[in-house]
Amino acid sequence: MKVPFARRRSEGGAESGAVRTRIVSHARRHFFAHGFRGVTMDDIASDLGLSKKTLYVHFASKAELLRAVILAKFESVQHDFDGLARRGEADFEARLQGMLECLQRHLQEAQPAFVRDMKREPEMFQWIQALRRENVERSIGRLFEECRRTGLIRKDVPIRVAIEILMGAIEAVVHPQKLEELGLTPQAAFPMVMTVVLEGMLTAKGRSRS
Repeated sequence: MKVPFARRRSEGGAESGAVRTRIVSHARRHFFAHGFRGVTMDDIASDLGLSKKTLYVHFASKAELLRAVILAKFESVQHDFDGLARRGEADFEARLQGMLECLQRHLQEAQPAFVRDMKREPEMFQWIQALRRENVERSIGRLFEECRRTGLIRKDVPIRVAIEILMGAIEAVVHPQKLEELGLTPQAAFPMVMTVVLEGMLTAKGRSRS
């Protein structure tokens, strides 16, 4: 499937932007619940009371709409991560637990039908992996830096190396084919990987506080 890599600009000012947001929100619910292949542009237009022509003014294809849905999803994850960072908790365990709960909540949105469909769209899945890496690297890197300053995580492993170890584990395990082999869902696998790798970063001081 050809995936456009430039975000399409909407025209028509605030009203057009509101329609676009409404389309993305509606498609997000349906794609994640029923799968990308199980929902048509006709379904979306009909449910929203829009003509197909109006829908295609905002999104030239279902692939482009899916990409907007994925971007909106990652933006909401990052927004929640930023909210956790603003709470300023110094306790590594509390911060980690908050991140895991946030990830669990977001992962629950993607139902098996959506995961199944992503197995059939390797180009889209690779793009999602790249977004996931960017999202996790930013949030975990910030957490590592803050907790290292307070002596809660080890200094003998460079932060960049620790992030690469974490991302390698995520990309190896939280992958449709591997999840199927292991009999796991993304909701179960992601927190497992995060907990095992991140708790290995704790110093004795960090463990005493967990």
